Amino acid sequence: MESIATRFQPPAWVVDEAQQRLVLFVNHVLMQEKEAQDRLARKKGSVLHVRGGPFGIDLLITPAGLLDRAPVAVKPDLLISLSADSPALVVQSMLAGKAPPVKIEGDVQLAAELGWLAENLRWDAEEDLSRVVGDIPAHALADAGKRVLAALRQFLAMRPGGPASAVSTVNAGPVNDPKAAT
Repeated sequence: MESIATRFQPPAWVVDEAQQRLVLFVNHVLMQEKEAQDRLARKKGSVLHVRGGPFGIDLLITPAGLLDRAPVAVKPDLLISLSADSPALVVQSMLAGKAPPVKIEGDVQLAAELGWLAENLRWDAEEDLSRVVGDIPAHALADAGKRVLAALRQFLAMRPGGPASAVSTVNAGPVNDPKAAT
């Protein structure tokens, strides 16, 4: 049975716009960390192709250590492919704080720099929110987001077949039973 992702083909303009927004977002995150830009600037002119299922994007590293979409028909120096067959597996591993399984081919030094970025570069959503709504609401929203993410991780871990399913138990005693609370 074909997955929905392989059957769904969005219009070219949607793909183009999504890719442009992705590049803008990644550059926004890169600009918050000078070390990340410096590391990428050392590999200026390199092209990487990132593929996830039926979707792919070619990215060019600029002299400023940022990314731009590469011209069509340029041979990539590095190919990164999500090796998970299921998009749900990719999301689950990312929610667990782990990198999704990937297949990497090409420039080893570029792969090492991208590995460093994956381990060390984080988006400070609270900082961006504070510019829009102020510090206190941004902190409250970020805290709520962290709690939702933690609950989602716990839910995924406890589902049948999840890592915690073998050890989780449910206490069927009354809610007001003091013995049930211990």
